[in-house]
Amino acid sequence: MRAQDPGDRFAAIARELQSQPSEAATLDRIGSLALETIQGCDHAGITVLERRGRLTTVAATDKVVGAADVEQQQLGEGPLVDVLGQQDAVSCDDLSSDDRWPRWGKWVYNNLGVKSLLCFQLFTTGQSYGALNMYGGQKGGFDAHDRIVGLALAAHAAVAAAASHEAEHLNIAVVNRTIVGQAEGILMERYNLTADQAFAMLVRVSQAENRRVNILAEELIATRRIPGTNRKR
Repeated sequence: MRAQDPGDRFAAIARELQSQPSEAATLDRIGSLALETIQGCDHAGITVLERRGRLTTVAATDKVVGAADVEQQQLGEGPLVDVLGQQDAVSCDDLSSDDRWPRWGKWVYNNLGVKSLLCFQLFTTGQSYGALNMYGGQKGGFDAHDRIVGLALAAHAAVAAAASHEAEHLNIAVVNRTIVGQAEGILMERYNLTADQAFAMLVRVSQAENRRVNILAEELIATRRIPGTNRKR
C-alpha cells in the first residue's frame, strides 16, 4: 500500500468493489482487501448485528474471524460489541492485557493467536451496517498509518456494501414481482378476473395459508393449482 499513491489505490478499490457481481462477493472482497492493504492484518472479516443482538459473520478470510465473533457473542464483550454499539472504531496493541475485554482478549490471544486488532464500524447515512474486523498475530501489529488506511478502507467498504445490498434486494423485488404477475395472469385467464382481483385473491390465500404471496405464486405457476385447493387448470 505504501509503495502506491493512496489516492490511486483507493480509486482502484472503489472501482473493484462496484464491479462485484453480488453482495456476498462484495463482502468477501472487502475482507481480502484488508489483508492486501493493511500491513499488520493477518485475518479480516465483516460482522453484522442482527435482530435480538445476534452477531453474524457474513464474510471472513479464515476461521479465526468466525471463532472470535462467536466468543464475543457468548461472552458479551469484545471490540464488535463496542463498535456495533456506539464507537466508530477501536484498536488494541496487546489483547493479553487489555482490560476492556478481559475474558475475550485473553481467549483469542491464547486460543487463536490474535494479539492485536483494528475494528471499524461500517455505516452509511447514520445507520450502522456492521463492522470491519482486522486481527494481527503480533503485538502492536497496527501502526498509525494502518489506522488511517483502515479508516479509509472502511469508508469505501461501507458505501460498497450498502450499494450492493440495495441492488441485490431490488433485483429480488423485480423477480418476485414478475412471478406474482405470472400467477395473476393464470388466475385472470382461469376465472376471468381483473389484475387487481387476481392479486386480491392471492393476498386472501396468503393470509389464510400464512405464507408469503411470492411463494404461493411460485407454487401456482409450477403446479397450476390454487394453493390450498386440489383444482388444476
